Amino acid sequence: MPEADAKTLAAMAHPVRRRLLRQLGVDGPATASQLAERTDQLVGNVSHHLKVLAECGLIEQAPELAKDKRERWWRSVRVTLSWSMHEQDVDPAEYAVATAAESVNLDQHMAWVRDWITVRDNYAREWGDASAATDGWTRATVEELADLTGELIGVITRFCSRDIPDDGQDREPVFVFAHAAPGRL
Repeated sequence: MPEADAKTLAAMAHPVRRRLLRQLGVDGPATASQLAERTDQLVGNVSHHLKVLAECGLIEQAPELAKDKRERWWRSVRVTLSWSMHEQDVDPAEYAVATAAESVNLDQHMAWVRDWITVRDNYAREWGDASAATDGWTRATVEELADLTGELIGVITRFCSRDIPDDGQDREPVFVFAHAAPGRL
């Protein structure tokens, strides 16, 4: 899976764009009008943000869903996104933007987990039992950390990219993320 570049990270860090990505990822394809209604935004504002997301390859038009040539449907392209920024890989201004965007994205990830904590008692016990939080410390070489990261990304990508069966089972939107980073014990 290709990694997100600085432009993509900055685009998806915007709060309205993040909401649009979440809507398209969770609820499937929609028009700008539908997304405007769901996010309490003006249609023109939503259209602008959809174009930015499309330029970064995060969403695309779904012309087969349109009833006529004026109607534009949009769908999510990526079900998972990975990134790893290195200052030497981009110019300093792009790196600063990417670092700020990465921080905003992490804040959003944590907010989604906090949202779950506040509503989990409204779900059947099985949902709470099936959800998880885990962490751990280890010691690793650069190569071992790269292997761990690759395995985590692989598991998340496989699960999020699978075809969802149309079998009548109750499926809720599930957000999954992982970070693996050197730190101090």
